[in-house]
Amino acid sequence: MTTRRVFMMQSVLGASALASGVAMAAAPMVAETDANAKALAYVADATKSKNAKFKAGMACANCALYQGKAGAASGPCPLFAGKEVTAKGWCSAYAKKP
Repeated sequence: MTTRRVFMMQSVLGASALASGVAMAAAPMVAETDANAKALAYVADATKSKNAKFKAGMACANCALYQGKAGAASGPCPLFAGKEVTAKGWCSAYAKKP
C-alpha cells in the first residue's frame, strides 16, 4: 500500500530525474572549425576576432539573431541549426539588437 508521503517523494524524484535528463540533452556547441562557422568567421570569444567587421562590444549575447536567455553562457542561433553559440562569441552576420 502506497502512502501519500511515498507517492509525493516518488513524484518529486521522478520529476527531478526527468528535468536532469532534459538538461543533458542540450544542443552541442558549434565549433569554430565547422564549415558554416568558418564561412561566417565565427569565433567563440569575440575579443579574439581578427575580422574587419568586428567592433568592440559586439557579441552573440547582444545580437538580434541570438536566442539564448539573458545571462546564459550559450544559446541557440538560427544560423547554426541544432547547435549553440557562446554568448561571448561573434560572427560576421552580427546584427545589433534593437
